Amino acid sequence: MTLPLASLRTRLFAFVALLLLAAALALAGATYRNVRAEADALFDYQLRQMALSLRDQGRIDPDAQAALADPALEVVVQIWSLDGVAVYSSGPRVTLPPRTVLGHADVQVAGAPWRAYGAATPLRVIQVAQPLAVRRRLAEAAAWRSVWPVAAATPLVAAALWWLLGVSLAPLNAVVQAAGARRADALAPLPEAGLPAELRPMVQAFNALLARLGEAFAAQQAFVADAAHELRTPLTALKLQVDVLRAAVDDPAEREQALQRLGAGVDRATRLVQQLLALARSEPGAAGAMAPLDLAAVARGAADDAAPRVRATGAMLTLHLPPTLPMTGDAEGLRSAVRNLLENALKYGATPGTAPQVTLGATVDGDVAVLRVDDHGPGLPADQRNAVFERFHRLQPGGADGSGLGLAIVRAVALHHGGQVRLDDAPGSGLRAELRLPLTPPRPPVAASAA
Repeated sequence: MTLPLASLRTRLFAFVALLLLAAALALAGATYRNVRAEADALFDYQLRQMALSLRDQGRIDPDAQAALADPALEVVVQIWSLDGVAVYSSGPRVTLPPRTVLGHADVQVAGAPWRAYGAATPLRVIQVAQPLAVRRRLAEAAAWRSVWPVAAATPLVAAALWWLLGVSLAPLNAVVQAAGARRADALAPLPEAGLPAELRPMVQAFNALLARLGEAFAAQQAFVADAAHELRTPLTALKLQVDVLRAAVDDPAEREQALQRLGAGVDRATRLVQQLLALARSEPGAAGAMAPLDLAAVARGAADDAAPRVRATGAMLTLHLPPTLPMTGDAEGLRSAVRNLLENALKYGATPGTAPQVTLGATVDGDVAVLRVDDHGPGLPADQRNAVFERFHRLQPGGADGSGLGLAIVRAVALHHGGQVRLDDAPGSGLRAELRLPLTPPRPPVAASAA
């Protein structure tokens, strides 16, 4: 059930106030009943003591008779002889039943309920009675006098509770104000000093989010800076080729050569932009959604994408793929990763004077899908195998053929799937790129919500 209370302080106060009100009503009700019961017991005791006192006196002197006849006493005393003759009555207009029950009893007098106590001596019978209405009025007055302090204290307790809730939630308000006063680019962690134990995990989780955002922004800024730097070179080369083309108007051979170089430059720039877009799509938060897929079919699709380079280089591409390999993942991202592994193997996986020989295979190792790309080239020194996964890192810094983003894309896709990619020596000779992916990627952590 959702309460229409936007303020946490108001919500807590409403819950506790309802509990306080219920406790106050229960306490007041119990006090009221107990005081009424004690008042009834006290009134019964007074009737009994009065009757026994008159029984032991033997006679009623004039002063006592005047006191008993006082209407303010609201008690009637009547005495009969043993033969039923009325000897004394403090209230002549009230007639109690001539036959009385010894001890306490409820009697009817003129159609109204009375409470009476009877006592007997060898010579007479004494009966003392009081209207129940009087007893109830006095008992209720005493009960209400006991209840009203509870009623008066309840609003004071509620006000104190409202103040205490405000004091208790002050650290939360301080965190909110600290977060609200920050600039959009301020990602320093919020202070945790003095926070209660219930609030500290939320602030720690928020600080962890700020740290991840800081890392993401730093990576984005570095990416933009590197991309701008990398794009500057092909764009400058394109501008130079355009200038050469303009200058070669009268020389058909030179013009044709300039056109070819211009086309190659456009191809390189297009390839770089495509790789940049692929890397951006593979970043956390931008990658595609996970869904059931067939990794073997995805790998075959990547091999089809690499077919133009296979034909252009005269390479031999061998597939060792199972009929199906079901798993959960991002099909587009995985296809891009496998395609980049194949293109790297086709580009660098051949010795001089020979055509590349590349093998693409996939197996299952427990709950992990393992995809391998082997080549028969010169391999890669162990001390360079980690560096090649960095953005814009090229094996040949002066070359213009590669963008230096292929393996960075592969690593980003692997991390998105909760897997890993590593380079190792291929059987026989060459380099092996191994992509290990959980068949069911782990779910990303879910942030906690607050009321």
